[in-house]
Amino acid sequence: MTNPRAFLMLALAVLSGCAAGPDYRRPAVATPAAYKEARGWKRAQPQDQAPRGEWWQVYGDAQLDALVPQVAVSNQNVIAAAAQVRQAQALLGSARAAYFPTLSAGLSAGRGRAVTQANAVSDSNRLSLSAGWEADLWGRIARSVEASGAQAQASSADLRSALLSAQATLVESYLQLRINDAERRLLEQTIAAYRRSLAITRNQYRAGIVGRSDVAQAETQLESTQAQAIDLGVARAQLEHAIAVLLGRPPADFSLAPTGTLPRLPTIPVGLPADLLERRPDIAAAERRMAAANAQIGVAQAAYFPDLSFSASGGFQNSSFAQLATLPNRFWSLGPSLALSLFDGGARSAQKQQALAAYDASVAGYRQTVLAAFQEVEDNLAALRILAEEARAQDSARKSAAEALRLAENQYRAGTVSYLNVVVAQTAALGADRASLAIAGNRLVASVSLQKALGGDWRGGAAIGE
Repeated sequence: MTNPRAFLMLALAVLSGCAAGPDYRRPAVATPAAYKEARGWKRAQPQDQAPRGEWWQVYGDAQLDALVPQVAVSNQNVIAAAAQVRQAQALLGSARAAYFPTLSAGLSAGRGRAVTQANAVSDSNRLSLSAGWEADLWGRIARSVEASGAQAQASSADLRSALLSAQATLVESYLQLRINDAERRLLEQTIAAYRRSLAITRNQYRAGIVGRSDVAQAETQLESTQAQAIDLGVARAQLEHAIAVLLGRPPADFSLAPTGTLPRLPTIPVGLPADLLERRPDIAAAERRMAAANAQIGVAQAAYFPDLSFSASGGFQNSSFAQLATLPNRFWSLGPSLALSLFDGGARSAQKQQALAAYDASVAGYRQTVLAAFQEVEDNLAALRILAEEARAQDSARKSAAEALRLAENQYRAGTVSYLNVVVAQTAALGADRASLAIAGNRLVASVSLQKALGGDWRGGAAIGE
């Protein structure tokens, strides 16, 4: 005859391997074989754990290299994200604790009167030890652990995303500040040139060669350019303050001295390796939240099945505390408990529908995150390509404006044109120089945005050209 106890243990072992709800499978997303703006990409899968490297070093700026690592330890958004990771890990530990039995001890003493005994007052002292364990027959606990684990992984990806975002914002702010410094140097050089022109015009006015209007025009040109140089201070101060906050420091305690050089523009490879897109932490976070939502369907499904738990308790009970821990006063109990909700007014069905809807929403969110990632890469590849073309055209315009200014100044000295021609040429030359600097700044910022869109350092690929 089959041993009933062995049969029961075998049944429990089989049932414990069951898990309610669907097993997680990552939904397919539509990914292009190649980017429209850069050919040679392979199909990508999220690999957010891949090392990113110190990608900001491509700009060749020692001061920037010293600032960016401070973000990881001082930026308050990054610190908050790290705390959320610890919180998620603690919730995972709490979910895993449900696998194990609970053990508790109690000591009580009381005095009371029983209604069955006339005016009898009795003492009751109790020392007990209790244990309980729930058999995870339908995988409710397993699915809860699965969901908590996926949420913890999503929080880790959120931390990496917050760090990358703060780093990229710092690098962009720093590069814009250096462009501001370069524009200030340009204006200072222009102001020096305008002062020389004003001096020449005043000398000619004293000699009776030109009229007072020429002097007034030269003075206006000089003073308006000085005002433009002063105006740059507003943007520089705000950029410096933004960098201080990104570093977790009060703006009053932080300053950056102007430098004489611009950070170099990195050469972005045309054939970027697709595994760099796989590093994007926001894609990994969306995918892990999708896995957590899928596990929650199993938790909701398991509510339809009975809960099987085992409990045991034992100890001593007596009216006399002094003789409590003696063999005649001991007690114990042991047994299983099976509980099933027979009617809940549709609560379980509603919870399951809620879990299914949450999963569908997470799938849509994941696919949207992937699409947005592709858009960001395409946008910045296109920006770099178009800005490179614009820079070449603007460089030609800048050279032409400089030549026109040289000719106008020579003609004015020769007395063949009025000073108005010089003013027009000066304005055009300065505008062309400032436009060239603006394009250089846009290219630097676009390169930062591209690296952020790729999830970090792209230097593993071969640089084919600009």
